[in-house]
Amino acid sequence: MENIKIRRALISVFDKTGIEDFAKSLADMGVEIISSGGTAKAIEAAGIKVRYVQEWTGFPEMLGHRVVTLHPKVHGSILALRDDPEHQADIEKYGLEPLDLVCVSLYPFDKAIAKDGCTLADAVEMIDIGGPTMIRAAAKNHKFVTVVSDTGQYQQVLDEMKANDGAVTFGLRQEFARQAFALTCSYDTAISTYLAQQTGNDFPERISFSYTKDSELRYGENSHQRSSFYRAPDATDEPCIGRAKLLSGKSISYNNYFDANGALELVKEFTEPAVAIIKHANPAGCAIDNDLVEAYRKAYYSDVNACMGGIIAVNRPVTCELATAITETYKRWGKDSGAAGFFAEIILAPSFEKGALEIIQNREGWGKNVRILEVGDFDGKQNKEKFLKFVVGGMLVQDRDLLGLNTDDWKVVTERQPSEQELFDMKFAWLVCKHVKSNAIILAKDQTLIGAGAGQMSRVNSAFLAGELSKQYGGGDKIDPAGCVLASDAFFPFSDSLDWAKQAGATAVIEPGGANKDDEVIEYANKLGLAMIFTGARHFNH
Repeated sequence: MENIKIRRALISVFDKTGIEDFAKSLADMGVEIISSGGTAKAIEAAGIKVRYVQEWTGFPEMLGHRVVTLHPKVHGSILALRDDPEHQADIEKYGLEPLDLVCVSLYPFDKAIAKDGCTLADAVEMIDIGGPTMIRAAAKNHKFVTVVSDTGQYQQVLDEMKANDGAVTFGLRQEFARQAFALTCSYDTAISTYLAQQTGNDFPERISFSYTKDSELRYGENSHQRSSFYRAPDATDEPCIGRAKLLSGKSISYNNYFDANGALELVKEFTEPAVAIIKHANPAGCAIDNDLVEAYRKAYYSDVNACMGGIIAVNRPVTCELATAITETYKRWGKDSGAAGFFAEIILAPSFEKGALEIIQNREGWGKNVRILEVGDFDGKQNKEKFLKFVVGGMLVQDRDLLGLNTDDWKVVTERQPSEQELFDMKFAWLVCKHVKSNAIILAKDQTLIGAGAGQMSRVNSAFLAGELSKQYGGGDKIDPAGCVLASDAFFPFSDSLDWAKQAGATAVIEPGGANKDDEVIEYANKLGLAMIFTGARHFNH
């Protein structure tokens, strides 16, 4: 495939960033420029000669600028094959003037619908028709035409033209064509998704998702797997891992992204100052406290061994005091804490106080490597995007689990009512349990996770593990499990898990209810003197 010299270009852009400089550089290299509307006026105002599309085609703009470039001369001049005799005959017959470069940016539909007060009529007017049509036509004919669909491509085109006597290589034309089709696919996806929402059809017969590549990762879950991170189009609406800024440290890995997301989503559940420490997709520690440093200390003592190398998430700005507490864990809490050599993979928070970042970076051993992520203020916004899971040959799509404390549906089913402290801890435990892999059992006391049984094939084994972990580690700083509460992400099919709850020191249990043997479970809870709440909702997290 040969290089194609750029002699004639059609430019029609909504985003006029850098367009005057681009057009001037093209004109300086002898390129004839054809344009329309505001783009033509901007180019002309910069002192660059331009032919207006309506003069070129002999057909005026019409329907309030809805029809400008939808004309046979425009698309014939884009789609003509220079090496096809029949096309050459049509070029001469219909007076076509082949275009070598087509530069188009689309109406920003996604930004329009994101504005408060955007109506359906407003959204429809921001659906670009002529732009995608020209982009697709130019991309199809990339054998001869260079399609420019992003401002970031301007310099690449100019560099190639300067290096190749005004010509662009086939390799760049092909790459730009690929990017162009990805753009129009994304554009149509945004429109389709919006219209589905307007009609109340969240699960249409065809569904598409469009994400933008953010970065290539070193590898995936394992070193033999390739991976990249792609950003969702509405990642700016909610504090999330997709909009996080890496302030310091090594690049983020595939597993880091997954675990950091889990940590962030957990601390977002709480309005009180909260700290979560995630390891291998599960909470190794979590606590809330009016004192942020105390919340960290309690979270760390949930399981000091598991917290080693974990991901720390905080729902408040990281203060210098908290930064010091994290970096001096060993020094503050002594050898018995198990903190010798303690390090964190990631610390993420809404923001970092002045000086806090330097305290972390200066921590000898791992401070320079720990990834510091800033996610922005927690403003309560929640994206309504779908939750996707891929299987071989297909994809599962569901709503996000945004159900928080559904206390209006809670029901005390035992003879004994929970105390005020037990109820306080049960609310905390229920939110934490939502973020533990099913089958999930957690024990909590004083707003602190003290034991978790995650991902076991039987619920009774999860209860056993949670109880065992609640007794281990931490020396005198570990919370005494006596008087703790137990939370289960789904109902107890049998009453045997209550034996482990009682043995672990639990005095109250919160679970969804709904099992065939609920009556038997309630009767046994009464026998053991436990208070029990049925929530009426479960939180499987596979």
